[in-house]
Amino acid sequence: MEQTIAEYDSIIKKCEDIFAKKMKDYGSAWRILRISSLTDQIFIKAQRIRSIEQKGEQKVEEGVANEFVGIVNYAIIGLIQLDLGVSELAEEMDNNEVMNIFDKHANIAKELMIAKNHDYGEAWRDMRVSSLTDLILQKILRVKQIEDNHGATLISEGVDANYLDMLNYAVFALIKLKK
Repeated sequence: MEQTIAEYDSIIKKCEDIFAKKMKDYGSAWRILRISSLTDQIFIKAQRIRSIEQKGEQKVEEGVANEFVGIVNYAIIGLIQLDLGVSELAEEMDNNEVMNIFDKHANIAKELMIAKNHDYGEAWRDMRVSSLTDLILQKILRVKQIEDNHGATLISEGVDANYLDMLNYAVFALIKLKK
């Protein structure tokens, strides 16, 4: 488990560094995105990964690992939006404040990973990256259904739980791709 935590922290640090740089380039323009738009952004990234996995080649230089990083960061943006609500005017947020909120959600995801990893016995280590991609796509379809139902669920987890799972599956895929 210690190895998993170290690998997890390393991946999250990389994702956070990219997020921080994009915050400097673009500011918090993402605050205007509705949850459904963020779900679609994650869908686009996961669908591209799956397409590359199935075709065995890519024509755009940006690799699969970058798409998984995007999934992590968009999932955290989604969690932030769920917390703060969508900003109709995309009011600029302080970088330090945003990075603190990023860390808060990354830590929530890590705690969930640790708990599930305990219960599942690190089963993800024996999975294929393509299976992790499919699980992300499944979670996206679940979120779309929840969104279509205006957030109502009878017994299922909400959008936030699905975003956390997508984030963790993407981190697992990045760990596996490093090997």
